[in-house]
Amino acid sequence: MTVVEEATPLGAETALRARVEALMDLPAPDEAAFEALALAIFAFQFEHDPAYRRFARQRGRSPRTVRSWREIPAVPINAFKDLDLGCTPPGEAARTFMTSGTTRAGRRGRVFHRSLDLYDRSMRLGFEHFFMRGAARMPMAVLFPDEAALPNSSLAHYLALAIRHYGAPGSRVFMDADGIDLPALLTALRGAEASGEPFALLGASYSFVQLLDQLEAGGRRFRLPPGSRIFDTGGFKGQSREVPPELFYARLTAAFGVPAELCINMYGMTELSSQFYDDGNARQPSVKRAMPWLRSRVVDPLTGRDAPHGTPGVLAHHDLAHLGVVSAILTEDLGVMQEDGFVLLGRVGGAEAKGCSLALEEFLGAARAPAAG
Repeated sequence: MTVVEEATPLGAETALRARVEALMDLPAPDEAAFEALALAIFAFQFEHDPAYRRFARQRGRSPRTVRSWREIPAVPINAFKDLDLGCTPPGEAARTFMTSGTTRAGRRGRVFHRSLDLYDRSMRLGFEHFFMRGAARMPMAVLFPDEAALPNSSLAHYLALAIRHYGAPGSRVFMDADGIDLPALLTALRGAEASGEPFALLGASYSFVQLLDQLEAGGRRFRLPPGSRIFDTGGFKGQSREVPPELFYARLTAAFGVPAELCINMYGMTELSSQFYDDGNARQPSVKRAMPWLRSRVVDPLTGRDAPHGTPGVLAHHDLAHLGVVSAILTEDLGVMQEDGFVLLGRVGGAEAKGCSLALEEFLGAARAPAAG
């Protein structure tokens, strides 16, 4: 790529994408490489996202003043429900993912991707490491609607990638708008028991609650072969009753014979291109970890500064794979950092919730302000 090509927004994004891919190829985390690339991506997003630039300037941050990825201002996650953010104009997006929630006006958050190359690669590397753990392809049953039913769902796309790259023949989706196809799923589970080959169940947490209720009502239990595993994500989102983690994973083990250490939870969000995973749920609370290009902090939502180590606070995530949107996200999730990850404590409340609301108001006020000059 020539210097002239790199000077264009598309050319600059392409050059940065190559650097992110090179970072993903490293055999071990490289702190200096992460730092340098985070600062370069911030400079790109600062230049090509006017709303983000105005917010960063309001906080006294710019590529000239920021010296560490920890100083890069994080966008409140709910801002995606009020504004079209990122460096990719909606008309140039190859794919648009939408959040499941709505604002008071009924608008869902939208995230525009010029390309899904980094998203797909990040998903595959994380899924291989944390879920497959060296296992070969295995039959998979997915308890979430497919991409045809939910074309704007990042989770539907994620699970389609899981089947495409890691599912054995016969892997498929067992859920649509009408719910779980229970007769077909029961047949697949009985076949898995008889085969002796590892089997994987993947889906939204609320789908598993619905399935467990149906199995328990019918007095059905399975003993899936050794090496089988279960993947859940997304919480309950009002689609089912809340279930404490200890009870949820104990019910999964009782229903399918899969040990809790192979019941793996993924924590992700539409507003990122990479995901967090735990090492199974034999112990609670589990610790969430990620691949080296995704980092987290616990922060004061008003200042964006790190909270003292070991102190609960609001989680902020920095995802270098989220290159064409905005890499630094301030969530509304409460957590506490550990040496090798973080513990997710739930949704923010009290002073933290008020701080997140004020941070969102600050961002929206800056983003909607007329450009200087």
